[in-house]
Amino acid sequence: MSGRRSRGSVSEEEINELISKLQSLLPNARRRGGGSSSSSSSSQAASTAKMLKETCSYIKSLHREVDDLSDRLTELMSTMDDNSPAAEIIRSLLR
Repeated sequence: MSGRRSRGSVSEEEINELISKLQSLLPNARRRGGGSSSSSSSSQAASTAKMLKETCSYIKSLHREVDDLSDRLTELMSTMDDNSPAAEIIRSLLR
């Protein structure tokens, strides 16, 4: 791979830095702590693959949470009088 680098390619060091940043955003990864930088290439790849799977799962759970909150907000708004102070507050927050 390093022999065929094109303009705009990312170095292994940059990839590792980006993976560390991504891992720090995952709630479970922060509790576990990062992996050791002296691990073998295959175990590092397996660890990276696991972390990327966890990232996908976390993003999916965030999407579900957003959908649930959106549904709850829609239901709440449908039961409110459009001219009520609470409805106006909610509308102003959504702008």
